[in-house]
Amino acid sequence: MPRECYFTGKRTTAGRQYAYSGQKISKGGFGRKTSGKTKRTFKPNIQTVTAVVDGRPARIKVSAKAIRNGLVVKPLKRKYGYTRLQKAAQDG
Repeated sequence: MPRECYFTGKRTTAGRQYAYSGQKISKGGFGRKTSGKTKRTFKPNIQTVTAVVDGRPARIKVSAKAIRNGLVVKPLKRKYGYTRLQKAAQDG
């Protein structure tokens, strides 16, 4: 299973880390020069969660932002909650 959010599609992205040498001109130097560029990865905060997908509980990988924004609907932990919902569906 890839490191990708089920809802937002966030995934690991690549970038660079720059290293600089020298002092800033504003601090009295001759300016900062790039002394190195290194490849690096940006990893989102992905968590495995049990959520309701298509009416059934399933374990999916979700970003923390999706959990905070309420995109994840977690299943009820007790069976009696389901029976109450089923009775309400039959009555109404």
